Amino acid sequence: MPEIRFQIELPDGSQETCYSPSLVVKEYFTPGSEYGLTDFIERSRTALNIASDRVKAKYGSPCGLALGQLAQIEAMAGKYGNVAEPKIRLLKFIE
Repeated sequence: MPEIRFQIELPDGSQETCYSPSLVVKEYFTPGSEYGLTDFIERSRTALNIASDRVKAKYGSPCGLALGQLAQIEAMAGKYGNVAEPKIRLLKFIE
């Protein structure tokens, strides 16, 4: 399966690189676009669960890396609960 990474900018200006075992994330995000925190989490949850399911269909078990990445994104979101209208910017895909 083709893996992909995507670089994001968080509400505080810091950057993170995220992982997906599938290119499906390209269907949910556009480089240079900004997403509200809740929208970003929902899109991430959908895309990474689909990616994990694709791995399960091919190899027989879900992708722990994709599910771990989702857990990291959800944990990161908690840091910005007190920020008014927090935004996440998708900077680029790294293939």
